[in-house]
Amino acid sequence: MEKRVVLITGCSSGIGLGLAVRLASDSHQRFKVYATMRDLSKKEQLLECVRDCHVDTFEILEMDVTDQQSVIGTIKKIKEQRVDILVCNAGVGLMGPLECHPYNTMKKIFDVNLFGTISTIQAFLPGMKQRRSGQIIVSSSVGGLQGIPFNDVYCASKFAVEGFCESLAIVLQHFNVQISLIECGPVNTNFMKKLQNGEPGINQLQNVDIDTRSLYAQYLHHCQAIFQDVAQDTDEILQVFLEAIEAQVPALRYFTTQFFMPLTKLKLSCASGSEYIHAMHKFVFSKAKPKEEEGQ
Repeated sequence: MEKRVVLITGCSSGIGLGLAVRLASDSHQRFKVYATMRDLSKKEQLLECVRDCHVDTFEILEMDVTDQQSVIGTIKKIKEQRVDILVCNAGVGLMGPLECHPYNTMKKIFDVNLFGTISTIQAFLPGMKQRRSGQIIVSSSVGGLQGIPFNDVYCASKFAVEGFCESLAIVLQHFNVQISLIECGPVNTNFMKKLQNGEPGINQLQNVDIDTRSLYAQYLHHCQAIFQDVAQDTDEILQVFLEAIEAQVPALRYFTTQFFMPLTKLKLSCASGSEYIHAMHKFVFSKAKPKEEEGQ
């Protein structure tokens, strides 16, 4: 049986690394995985994880999703001259009061999360259209569906990814190319380390008004509680990716957790948006449950 060719971005750690290992280690050897990363000096952990894999199921390539020439050059390195499943996983986060973020930092978030995703899909899409076959899976976030305090820029980038994929999916129905968004909640990767190390730094926070600093401190406490209670292990997230890959007719959206669904539904049911804003404020800053959870 011919292997399905998979290309995954952002494989130096976390979900990308885990998915590359899982597919390359498939007991039936159904996949040929091209695991890509911007910096090949970070490949050692991935190599250690796949050391026992079959030689024909795995290869590491250098690819920077923010460099269009790097993305285009990667196409020529695919030995099978096709990609059946494209997984756009590369992404970066940004948290803190808006006043703390330099312009270039905010621009980088969009360069990776949005334009990196767009340029990667743009490069591999013509082949899928020509073959009238293909699947695109994008690592998204609950933060791409609803606003989260002190994640303004990150959410903006993920909102844009959601709009891009939803719009493109409509057209791609004609070409039998499927797009799926994996809506992740908190994941036990290196996020908590960033929280503990303080992001942004104390010097940046000193330039923010005292009320905002107080709210941000409350938000960090809220994050720590949420991570303790509902953060998922990478393996749980990978199961959702595999569900999308194995589906005969993949859905547009897959949710890795139902924890935030009450707030998501509240946002969709209230056209003005006001109820969601009040509910999220209460949820984060008053230690209250999402409105639809009350009384359950």
